[in-house]
Amino acid sequence: MSIPTAETLQGTALPALTFRFREGAQWVDRTTADLFGGKRVVAFALPGAFTPTCSSSHVPRYDELADDFAAAGIDDLIVISVNDPFVMSAWEHDQGTTRVRYLGDGNGELTEALGMLVSKRDLAFGDRSWRYAMVVNDGVVEKSFIEPDVPGDPYGVSDADTVLGWLNADAHPVDVVLVGRPGCAHCVRAKAMLSDAGIPFEEVSASPRRLRALSGRTSTPQLFIDGKHIGGADDLGEWLAARG
Repeated sequence: MSIPTAETLQGTALPALTFRFREGAQWVDRTTADLFGGKRVVAFALPGAFTPTCSSSHVPRYDELADDFAAAGIDDLIVISVNDPFVMSAWEHDQGTTRVRYLGDGNGELTEALGMLVSKRDLAFGDRSWRYAMVVNDGVVEKSFIEPDVPGDPYGVSDADTVLGWLNADAHPVDVVLVGRPGCAHCVRAKAMLSDAGIPFEEVSASPRRLRALSGRTSTPQLFIDGKHIGGADDLGEWLAARG
């Protein structure tokens, strides 16, 4: 079947359905109205739990940018996959994310109603979801981001950064990694500067050899922003001042 265009999907009201969630050791039923009614939600769908792009890129980036989505007026982030609730619960645990709700469309009812159910039988997946994202306002699709209808599993328009950019053109989240070590006073200073600027960061440690290989230096901290080596704490201060 052909994939709907973004224009076709926009304005569509989500059907009244009930979904099962595995929460702890209990089954919990939640309806479309529970999940999407009276709020603005970003939902993104993908071919399957535990699959490479879905696990390494699609879900983690939405979780990383959850605060940016909230600032842009989004109440919830929901990932949808044609998998059963046990699989979705296990995947959520494996991913370790905390800001994304995992919705298992086990029977493919929501996916089919939106015209997004496709055959992945060549991969022994059966019927699965096409990859897409949508902004849903009180149960109605406000905007959709549908990957092009080409062979394979394209991933270029339903990603978190693209959707966030549509919601807030001024949002420019950066990816910051701080390589530090215990007892490093300059690391503490750099982390304080990042926190004061409201910039999330990931702190990692590295052996002296690895640090030299990555940065050409052995002192800590060493900061990498959007894949570029910035330098130490003083260099970070200059970068923040230039950023304004």
